[in-house]
Formats: sequence, structure tokens, C-alpha cells
Amino acid sequence: MLRGELTGLRARLPGEAEILHAELYDDVETRVRADSRPWVPIPSGPVSPFWVGAGPSQPVDAAVFSVVELATGQLAGDAVLWAIDPHNRSAHIGISLRPACRGRGLGTDTVRVLCRYGFAIRGLHRIQLETLTDNEAMIRVAEQAGFTREGVTRGSDWVNGAFADSVIFGLLASDQ
Repeated sequence: MLRGELTGLRARLPGEAEILHAELYDDVETRVRADSRPWVPIPSGPVSPFWVGAGPSQPVDAAVFSVVELATGQLAGDAVLWAIDPHNRSAHIGISLRPACRGRGLGTDTVRVLCRYGFAIRGLHRIQLETLTDNEAMIRVAEQAGFTREGVTRGSDWVNGAFADSVIFGLLASDQ
């Protein structure tokens, strides 16, 4: 397990995909703001984005973790390093916390642990984070984790029937 001050990142355990699917994927209002892919009703199981294992839903260029709150051992959410590019030594970062685990500093700690994994273990040079410009919680996480705001992509995300702007943050290994 990769450990931070508040959270640990580890492999997904049996039964956790179902919990994450029910609380994070089936919450349509939140999910459509957190993923650039269109939401479609899918059952929990191998086609769920939280299912980890061999199969078509798991890209080979990603590292997927369950987030655990260290103080309680409670499953707190999902963390992923995705679009890992070994040539350019870069990747993107994403997290989703269960509703009961938000607002307690777990997001910032999770991002820090994921970045440490990306830089120290995977040898990355750059990690990028994108979020909607009105996602104040994720913007705060990015800033507290040391990311630099690099710009805004105007009208880049289709969210609930309208285009929305996204903000891009970057962190280099040398920034650590």
C-alpha cells in the first residue's frame, strides 16, 4: 500500500467496485461533471469503470487504486493515473471520493500520494490534472498539492446539455 498522511492507495478488493459504482457512477449529476465520456446506464461488473481486472474496460496505460482512509480503514474512493505515456514520461490524474469522505482533506492527500507514485515509482516527468472551472474543491486540491494552473480550455466539455470550460493544472517532477 502507498501511504500518505491520511490516505492509502492499494489494489481494489472484491466488493469495492460495487460500492464505488453505486456511490460514484450511479450519481449521474456528479459523474457527468467528473468524466468527459458520456454517462450511460451500465450495471456494476466487468463493464463498470471501477472494475479492475483483465478485460476491455481496463486500459493498459493506467494505474487504478482504491483510496482508503488510514484512520478508519474505510474505503474512501477511487484514484487513477491514466493516459500514462512512457515516451514523454507523462500522465493524467483523477480521483473520485465517496460522498461521506469529501471535505476532510482526503482528496489533497490522495493526489499527493498518486503524484509520489507517478514520479518516484513510474519515473514520470509531468502529471496533468483537468477539472471544470467551477469545481472549486478539485481546484483547491490541485493548488494545495503544488500544481501550477496552466490555462483554461473554453467550451471543451459537454456537461448536462451545455458546453463548460475546463482548467488545466500541471506538476513537474522538479516542482516537488
